[in-house]
Amino acid sequence: MELSEPACRPARPVSYQLLIEVARPLRRRIGRLGMVELAAGRYVYTGSATRGLDRRIARHLRRRKPLHWHIDYLTTAPGVRVLEVLRSTVPECHLNQATAGDLPVPGFGASDCRAGCGSHLRRLR
Repeated sequence: MELSEPACRPARPVSYQLLIEVARPLRRRIGRLGMVELAAGRYVYTGSATRGLDRRIARHLRRRKPLHWHIDYLTTAPGVRVLEVLRSTVPECHLNQATAGDLPVPGFGASDCRAGCGSHLRRLR
């Protein structure tokens, strides 16, 4: 059996997860979500970009940037740092739903979610 050329290519990452450490309890206004409180600990944020995935991730890693997405408000907060970035070929909502953890902020990063995720930010136990 002969494989066609597209089937031979490795799948391109379409989603990513940021492993985030919140060093101390955090209280911060996050866009339209309003005032949010997060306990100290580790969190995972799941996002995607159909084009420009590396640029999107690089933006999330910058400390200084215009605050546009919910994650921007978190990654620019004092005492918050991204520990690791994981890229995935699994679609954003499938990846998010397969990730264990509590949903500390309903609606976080899920403004356009149609899969019923509830939040794309999870607190790891």
